[in-house]
Amino acid sequence: MDAVKAGGCSSCAHMEKCYGTESCQLKKNKMKFVEEHLELTLALISGSIIIMAWLLQRYEYPALSVALFLSAYVIGGYFKAREGIEDALSNKTLNVELLMIFAAIGSAFIGYWVEGAILIFIFSLSGALETYTMNKSHREISSLMDLRPETATVLVNGKERKVGVDHLVIGNFVLIKPGERIPADGKIVKGTSMIDEAALSGEALPLLKTVNDEVFTGTVNKNGLITIEVTKKSEETLFQKIIELVQQAKEEKTPSQQFIEKFEGPYVKIVLLIVGLMLFLPHYILGWSWSETWYRAMVMLVVASPCALVASIMPATLSAISNGARKGILFKGGVHLENLAALKAIAFDKTGTLTKGKPSVTDLFIRPGLDKEVFLQSVYIIEKQSTHPLAEAVVHYVKDHNMKDRGIHSALSVDSMHEIPGCGVEAKINDIPWKVGKRSFIGDSLAGSFYGNEANRLQEEGKTLVYVADDKGVAGLFAVQDTLRETTKEAVKSFKDQGLYTIMLTGDQAATAAAVKEMTQIDTVVAGCLPEGKVMEIKKLKEKYHTIAMVGDGINDAPALAAANIGVAMGGGTDAAIETSDIVLMKNDLSKIAEAVRLSKRMNRIIKQNIVFSIAVIALLIISNFMGHVSLPLGVIGHEGSTILVILNGLRLLRG
Repeated sequence: MDAVKAGGCSSCAHMEKCYGTESCQLKKNKMKFVEEHLELTLALISGSIIIMAWLLQRYEYPALSVALFLSAYVIGGYFKAREGIEDALSNKTLNVELLMIFAAIGSAFIGYWVEGAILIFIFSLSGALETYTMNKSHREISSLMDLRPETATVLVNGKERKVGVDHLVIGNFVLIKPGERIPADGKIVKGTSMIDEAALSGEALPLLKTVNDEVFTGTVNKNGLITIEVTKKSEETLFQKIIELVQQAKEEKTPSQQFIEKFEGPYVKIVLLIVGLMLFLPHYILGWSWSETWYRAMVMLVVASPCALVASIMPATLSAISNGARKGILFKGGVHLENLAALKAIAFDKTGTLTKGKPSVTDLFIRPGLDKEVFLQSVYIIEKQSTHPLAEAVVHYVKDHNMKDRGIHSALSVDSMHEIPGCGVEAKINDIPWKVGKRSFIGDSLAGSFYGNEANRLQEEGKTLVYVADDKGVAGLFAVQDTLRETTKEAVKSFKDQGLYTIMLTGDQAATAAAVKEMTQIDTVVAGCLPEGKVMEIKKLKEKYHTIAMVGDGINDAPALAAANIGVAMGGGTDAAIETSDIVLMKNDLSKIAEAVRLSKRMNRIIKQNIVFSIAVIALLIISNFMGHVSLPLGVIGHEGSTILVILNGLRLLRG
């Protein structure tokens, strides 16, 4: 298939060159694989040539051995020389790759062909290993790209037709067979199946989904035949948001990484200046021979190179980001992951964050002697016409507790119905008047005598009361509440165990806020908090605790998310919250924040280990060089070995 447009196709949105929608990603991966292994292959060929050249040198074939050494220099040093020159030209500064090339050329210039060749070999070998490990981190992150199917089976007038996923439009009906990946965000309109969402949310166990349930691009239909209706364009799907966040995270550098990169240029210049002085001064001041002076200068050039220091941060950061992405924690950049370690306080929105965001019936009281089935089905007939969240909660309750296999009572018929906004619904069923709504709508005196003590207790618990009345008085009472997420209590406990101050910012009334505080054991709540009020509270927290996080899911939370040092959005929240945030929780699991804090502290600890270790090795090698205890091959091994060790130490963050 030809490329569809000059800027690339949708299946390789981040590529500069497109190879066709069906095979571009595969070809790109093949190119990476070839280049990655070509670098290692050339390093090994260079090593083999060095052995041959050394043997020829021992048997006194100097011209042939020099020719082989030169070929080993070119073959082994090609990738690093190209990288160093390109980087120097683009950034207008010197770099560690050029230091190594200068050291190898300098060694050959003073007759140390073997040492220079060994330097090139080990440097190229470590470079190949570094490329491999860095690509491993990138593959861990970008493997999400492979999860989106390329085609979808669309139902058109009952017939199946294969189309590219980019041609799907809102309203299309897509058939998904067992074992297939879901090609678009949508809702199930037919069928029931177990859906594996591990790739997006980190949830290990498949979830049972049926009609009207949401499904997401890249998840796997495990066992049932389902039909979904597409609800989002391909560029607006949750999957695409994840890809964009991952790309952003890969490109954004932490403050530590930015400092190291700024430090690298001046450091290299200082090293070259010192080496320039060492080419002459030790001969006159310390009485070294010219050969020893130049040799020690070349060793200095090798051991003072900050390769290990430069590699101390990025592999660790990428590994930590990919670890989080695999668990459903998306960081928009390493800076946010790094900052988490300094977190002192965390603020939460209530609805949709601490709670599920969907009210449900928690208690029900029915007038003694009233037929429960008739009562529930009468309420169902009335409330199903309303779109009010409380009405929906009552309808779901009746469905779950009374109507799974019974249907509507055949003797019931609706004569009239009238909804009064903000109050409730009036209806006539079989000529009997019914009212469903708030206490004042039913009548305070009438409602007040119905389970009065229980009603007061429910209100103190922050629950909303829905009264039902018929021609004989109050027939029933529903208590409705936005229930906590399953992980909320455990998450709040884990935050407090980590020494974090917790606060809830909600627009709800004080009684509801107090009830949630009691259930969650959050340190402080602020009720009646409008969006601007949340921002003011965030600013107060920042003054007191310096580094704070805000967790929310709605449009009204976006200003507070932006005001906090770290904004955390629930993956099921609004686009505004996700766009404004720094971290996204794909599974809406608050306990993942505590896990992210632990990951941040672990990453910072490993980075500090790497920095201290690399500086210590450089200092030790420099001192040993002045004392004459380090040969050029040993300096290369110490220098490159420390680089490989810090990279491997950073890669430990891929696990756990």
